[in-house]
Amino acid sequence: MGVVPQLESAVKTDNGDDRKLIKAGDFAINSRSDRKGAGGISDYTGSCSMIITVLKPHSAISGKFYHYLLRSHYFSEEFYRNGYGIVDDLWSTKWKSMRNIYLPVPPRDEQDQIVRYLDWKTAAIDRLIRRYQEKVSVLNELKDTVIDHVVIRGRYSPQQEFCTYAHWNLCCPATWEVKRVREMFSFRRGLSITKENLEKEGIPVINYGQIHSKQNSMLGVTDDILRFVSPSYLYSNPSALVQKGDFIFADTSEDREGSGNCAYIDRDGKIFAGYHSIIAHAKDNLPERKYFAYLFRSPTWRHQIRKKVNGVKVYSVTQQILKDAFVVIPPEDEQREIVEYLDNRCYSIDSLIVKMQQKITLLQELKSTLISDVVTGKIDVRDAVIPTNPSME
Repeated sequence: MGVVPQLESAVKTDNGDDRKLIKAGDFAINSRSDRKGAGGISDYTGSCSMIITVLKPHSAISGKFYHYLLRSHYFSEEFYRNGYGIVDDLWSTKWKSMRNIYLPVPPRDEQDQIVRYLDWKTAAIDRLIRRYQEKVSVLNELKDTVIDHVVIRGRYSPQQEFCTYAHWNLCCPATWEVKRVREMFSFRRGLSITKENLEKEGIPVINYGQIHSKQNSMLGVTDDILRFVSPSYLYSNPSALVQKGDFIFADTSEDREGSGNCAYIDRDGKIFAGYHSIIAHAKDNLPERKYFAYLFRSPTWRHQIRKKVNGVKVYSVTQQILKDAFVVIPPEDEQREIVEYLDNRCYSIDSLIVKMQQKITLLQELKSTLISDVVTGKIDVRDAVIPTNPSME
């Protein structure tokens, strides 16, 4: 235990594309990774980016053992400690420092037993994680279904009379209005900046990336989706500031599913719309603006946007597409009732989602701790009896 394996840094490919050669069985690790690291064994032979450090296991080390070893807490801590700075908000590590990290290397037969044991135990943990992830997916689908039904057909569907609007292929309560978005909102652009213009502190800004992030519920602003820019933009670009009740739409999406994603501004204070964004400013005659936050999240409403966007790898959402979309508008008292109802239903569903996500986090931590304890010998598995068919356990 405690030797330094003779690892080799991979060489460039010979085709002149300035990329590294990687072979099946090599371990690739992102040299600009965060504290948890980002790496694993490659199943393929090919090329990878020059920022990837490619390690070739010493002949005395099992490739799969090496995979577990370099994903342990032990290695992650050393990897982080050998970092030398921040590049693009990611921790960077020099190969010359990294190659001097000491690693525990048991005899080969123990390595093989450790691999078998961890394959068995981590597979069982992964199955539990997948079950909770499936539950989270079902709950999110339920949430979207509830929102979609209520904002399109109202709370009391069986008792209501419906009108069909051919121009939207929609059936909604007869007491509701149908208007173009342009009648309810005015539009303007966000800041013309890039990622390089972001700062560690300053005036909050919501960019394209944060609009598309999983942390954005589209029902309000959380600190998770805020970044910062210089206060100088208050003087040079005041028109990119948003107000409470406004919406910030992403003007591009990497897939059709994300077309129409937006952030609803539900707080006071200075916030900028950032790069690749469109501001939808609510006009004064809009009483219950959170109703529109729920409507804009509705799959039925978003279908209007998705069928009009153009693109292959990137889909463009223009102001014209947003302006031409239709909205359904219940009477004011019904809008408030819908918002109160959906706030309560979504809170209940979100509470269940949080519980599932907490279980997932605990299982991921258990898996990480188990790997670290086994590969460093804190848990002795040499005499562990492993089932013939572990997947059935």
